[in-house]
Order: sequence, then structure tokens, then C-alpha cells
Amino acid sequence: PRRSPEERQKNLLIITQKQIQQHIKDGSKGDLDLGNTPIKSLPQGLKVGGNLNLYKTPIESLPQDLVVGGNLYLDLSQVQSLPLGLKVEGDLYLSPHIQSLPPDLKVGGDLYLSFTPMSNKYTEEEIRQMSPGISGRIYF
Repeated sequence: PRRSPEERQKNLLIITQKQIQQHIKDGSKGDLDLGNTPIKSLPQGLKVGGNLNLYKTPIESLPQDLVVGGNLYLDLSQVQSLPLGLKVEGDLYLSPHIQSLPPDLKVGGDLYLSFTPMSNKYTEEEIRQMSPGISGRIYF
């Protein structure tokens, strides 16, 4: 018999949570690709050695003190705001729902604001004043 869409989503969520736990157990090395999964939250204190892909997920918030050693992809996610203590060593691709940046945000690479309300509301200078920890270029 075929599983219902609800059962498939539930099973996919269980698999995704196991993937996160395995990533932590493996020393948080490498990429964590959760794109297009039903993930709704991440554990506190999560560190990802490589890229963290949350593209097109229903996740609405990130844990405080999240550290990403590569790029963080939030494109088409439901993330509303960025937490204090967020550190991204690579590029940061923002969700279209983000309207401001935390003052202690650290981005070692570039910041992509495309399709966010911020892209039409602020200048590059205002963005850098809001979050002086952005090292790379800012793309609107």
C-alpha cells in the first residue's frame, strides 16, 4: 500500500533529524545539506564545518551561536530573523523574509540580500553600519 503524503513527510523528517545527529556524531565536519527537507528546527550549539544548506525549508529560526565553516544557504527558507552570535565563514544567502541583521553577525565571505525587504530599504553603507562584521561584498 502507498503511504499518505503526511506519512512520507513524517518519515522524511525522521531521516533528516538522523542526518543532523550523524553530522554532530561525526565531529561536525563537512557539509550539512538539508535543502528541500521538512526540517523545522536545528539543535542549540550546532556547528557545521562546511556548507549548511537550508534552501526551500520550512525552518523559521536558527539557534543562537550557530557556526558555519562554509556558506549558509537560507534562500527560499522561512527564516524570519538571524540569531545573535551567528558566524558564517563563507557566503551568506538570506531568506526573503529577513528584515534586519544582528549587530554581532560575522560573515567571512559575501552577503546576498537579493529578494529581501532590506535590498530596497538600505544602502551598502547602512548595512555595514548595522553589521560591521561583514568582510566580503554585499549584493543587492
